[in-house]
Order: sequence, then structure tokens, then C-alpha cells
Amino acid sequence: MNALTLDAKTWTDAGEALLPDAVALRRAIHAEPELGLDLPKTTAKVKAALAGLPLEIREGPSTSGLIAVLRGPANGRTVLLRGDMDALPLTEDTGLPFSSQHEGAMHACGHDTHVAMLAGAARALCERRDQLPGSVMFMFQPGEEGWHGARFMLEDGLIDPLPDAAFALHISPNMPRGVIASRTGPLLASSDKIRIKVKGKGGHASMPQDALDPIPIACEIVIALQAMVTRRVAVSDPAVVTIAQIDSGTTDNIIPEVARLRGTIRTLSERQREAVMAQVERVATHVALAHGAEAEVSFDRGFPVTVCDGRVVDLAEETARRLFGEQGFIRMTHPMMGAEDFSYVLHKVPGAMAFLGGAPEGGDFRTCCALHSNRMVIDESVMARGIAMHCAMAEAMLSDALEL
Repeated sequence: MNALTLDAKTWTDAGEALLPDAVALRRAIHAEPELGLDLPKTTAKVKAALAGLPLEIREGPSTSGLIAVLRGPANGRTVLLRGDMDALPLTEDTGLPFSSQHEGAMHACGHDTHVAMLAGAARALCERRDQLPGSVMFMFQPGEEGWHGARFMLEDGLIDPLPDAAFALHISPNMPRGVIASRTGPLLASSDKIRIKVKGKGGHASMPQDALDPIPIACEIVIALQAMVTRRVAVSDPAVVTIAQIDSGTTDNIIPEVARLRGTIRTLSERQREAVMAQVERVATHVALAHGAEAEVSFDRGFPVTVCDGRVVDLAEETARRLFGEQGFIRMTHPMMGAEDFSYVLHKVPGAMAFLGGAPEGGDFRTCCALHSNRMVIDESVMARGIAMHCAMAEAMLSDALEL
């Protein structure tokens, strides 16, 4: 197959036609957000949305995620489309009529829209099953917010055999409305947690000379880490080291024995990732040692770098412009230091992630509330474009338009 079989209007019309259903599903999921790897209510809503479609459903033991497989009449390629399902642990303050009903949980990262767009794409592609030159896997994934849901689904064998290519969309209120944006190479950073325990000697706050106060040592470690990044990390291969939490002490007149620091490391290459971890450990232990104290450093490894295959990014650019015009795609000039566990899929399969601009109507995408804000809102109408983009990318990746 050397050309796409369906024109752009087929998919844009499908997206518009399915938008009301997508909005309804998004709002239902938004009102009942769930956290982590086990999302029974969200998974039930997904299954209801897919009911009656010619899909093979795969589920595994580690999560409530599922893979829905659509097999076309031809035994060609298999491609994967992904939508994540979990919410964030914060209390919503948007005032929306479909606001979260669960205190301490909110869809502040747009995963509710990702599910709704992917379910819409599944329906649209099922309606045109006879024209597909291969198979499409729809990956409804929990546990993206730090829970490694994609890795668990891979380990459970739900994506075995691996597809030939993969694509995912992520909504963003801080990009122009309706625009698709991506880049070749690193798109998002790795994400690792730092834990540092500084051990001194407790005592009376009025007699610090008889104690070994871990608090100023912890503060010195924080400053030393910032200097380390600016002087040891090349700007061409950047890193972010942030200490976001310091815990120590019980009251105002006691010098504590221990101070604990927690933070994050973000990098855009595996080489820099390993180098920064080693430097953090060296700085923390030696600063503490210089004061006669001890520092124990540990890391919780998070997501790897999200790397987009240039061939799939090129195809996404061509596809978005075919669907939405010349202004429908933006090449991002630099990566973002956020992280994504779709990286686990992209480490095994050529593919790409792209952002879909969802700035609320009348809002300025440069200043409106960002992802992970408890006031984050999006323009739901852009989901029609997300559905169309998923469908057109599935068709394009199945065809010879993508050279693998």
C-alpha cells in the first residue's frame, strides 16, 4: 500500500461526529477520578464505551489497564495508540459542574480527555475496519502518574508481540488551541527521586556546640547541589536537580539528630542520568563529612527519557497538516523536563508522543493554569481533533507512508 486509503475529511468528520460522546465520557471520568494502578470505575467506563465493537480485549494481573485489539482484514502491520487513565492526588478547584466528587483526587493532567479521545478513535476505526491494512492496539493505561503502569502492562505481556509503531497524544492547556506539537529525539525527561538522610547529633538548641546540627548541613547540601548542576552539567545535555522537601526536628529548642531531604532529578540522556546520580551522592556525602556528619543517599528510579523516532514525528507532522492545515503542527524547539511512562513503550517500539493544544476558549495559553494545577481546565472541543489525529496516524503508520 503506497497511499492512504481515506482522505483527511473522513477523519475530521468522524472526530466531530464523535465529539458529543467523547465529552460525555470525559466528564463522567472527570467526576470520578481514581489514582494508581487499580481504576475499577474508569476501566468499567472504558469497557462500556467499547461495548459491541469488534475488539479483542486483553487484561493482566498487575493493573486494571486493558489492551483492545482491532484486527483488519489484511495481515499487515500492528500499530499502538495509547491513552492513560489515572488522576492526580489533589483537590479540584475549577468550579466545573462535573468537578471531582472525590476529595483529594482530580484529573488535572488531562488523562480523562486522553481516554475519551482514544475510545472515540476506537469506534471510528472499527467503523472502517474493512479498509485497514493491519491491526490497531488501543492501550488504556492506568498508573502513569509515577506508578509505572506502562511498564507493568509490558511485563504482563499485554503488548506481546510488540507493535511495529506507536503513537500517543497528551493534551496541554499551555499550547495554542487545536495545534499538534512534537519533536524528534528527547521530548520529555527521565524522572528519578532523591532521598538523602543527614545524620548528626541531637542536643539542646541553646548549646549547639555540644551537638552536631544536621539542619545547616542539609541546607548546605541543597546549595551545593545547585552549584554542582551549573558547574558540572553541560547545557547541551541538561539536568534539573530540585530538593523539594526537607524534614527535621520536633520543636524550637531541640537540635534534632536527623534531617531528611527529598527531591527529583530530570535528565535528557541515560548517560547524564547516571552521571548526575553519582554526583549527587558524592556532593551530599562529602558535604556532610566535611562537618563531621554522615549522609545516606538513595534513589528511586522513575521513568526513562521519552525519545521520539524522527520517522514517526515526520509522519505526525504530515498527518496533522493534512488534517488541520499548515498551521496544524508545530515543531518544538526544545524538550520539556516533565516525564512520561509512555517512554517504556518508546524504548521498545519506534514511535512518538505529541501534544494537543487545549487552551480554554478565551484564555491565553501562555498564562492559563497548567497541567497539575487544581484549577486546570481545557477546551473540550479540541478532542474532535484528537480523535481524528489518532485515526489518521493509525492509518498512516499501517501504510507504507511510514518506512520502518
